[in-house]
Amino acid sequence: MNTMNYHGYTARLAYDERGHIFIGRVLGLRAPITFYAQTVEGLRVQFHAAIDSYLSACLDRGIRPEEPISGRVQLRLAPEMHGAVRVAAQTARKTVNQWVCEVLGQALRG
Repeated sequence: MNTMNYHGYTARLAYDERGHIFIGRVLGLRAPITFYAQTVEGLRVQFHAAIDSYLSACLDRGIRPEEPISGRVQLRLAPEMHGAVRVAAQTARKTVNQWVCEVLGQALRG
């Protein structure tokens, strides 16, 4: 996946063959933030402008902007799975958090 990062926000990038235009979408926010440009450098400029505009609009309205990815995830597991995760972590002599991070990292690397 092609991405760009700015002020902790990440955007997914794509190219639209029909429109001959690059498209970006900010990930991890409820508010849809998209931006477009004909060049990669133009896309970077538009991404920065979109984030700056979002942060400015939040400030003007007196609301807190959604935080970019915080690194915290809350999972809801069936009790049986929770128990199996705990046992697997203990067997590996790791905390549940360490074990889950390791397993997710392996899954993401393929």
